[in-house]
Amino acid sequence: MLYEDNHLLAVNKAAELPTMGVAEDRESLLTVAKEYIAEKYDKPGNVYLGIVSRLDAPVTGLVLLARTSKAAARLSEAFRTRQVRKIYLAVVAGRPPEDAGVLEHYLRKDERHRKVHVTHAGAEGAQQARLSYRLLGSAGGLSLLEIELDTGRKHQIRVQLAKIGCPIVGDRKYGGSEDFSPGIALHSYRAEFEHPVRREPMELKARLPKSWSRHGGVSRLPLPS
Repeated sequence: MLYEDNHLLAVNKAAELPTMGVAEDRESLLTVAKEYIAEKYDKPGNVYLGIVSRLDAPVTGLVLLARTSKAAARLSEAFRTRQVRKIYLAVVAGRPPEDAGVLEHYLRKDERHRKVHVTHAGAEGAQQARLSYRLLGSAGGLSLLEIELDTGRKHQIRVQLAKIGCPIVGDRKYGGSEDFSPGIALHSYRAEFEHPVRREPMELKARLPKSWSRHGGVSRLPLPS
């Protein structure tokens, strides 16, 4: 656990652990977190936890959960109105055309193939997606990027980086050719937001998985400690 009080729980999600929404016989971040709360505080019956941010199963890092309905409502509104600053780290193949920039695309879900595609503004189901990135270093044909989301679309970072020819390492769904099991080289690293009850500014960070430093190519990049 990264942070815990009566209103919030922040965790560092492992690779390939779904956030929620899986069959009852499958483990998810939500079920693990509920078991943790039930055991630590000896709570009988159902434990309330509200997921206010999600990560794709292969993505690691910071996820916020609300321990009360009030905190859940306020945090959900903060995410909706873009009052939460979310920073990711990604290792991609190649190097972006510029060392820093903004990516804007329109994305459309393909439920049949469980993917997301880049489309045009007038397409049915199209949603605008926007992020900014900054190059932190390059080595051996790989680049480390810091990414800040402006919108929170499904698979957004993965699709947008692949679109500019820089697929995330390990992300075979979107063009990555190099193995990075478990998961992919995308990590929810930092979040800045206002505490939903105390109204104090907060900044939380999630350490990178050890798998990043064990991967030969990735370990050559300037990874944060």
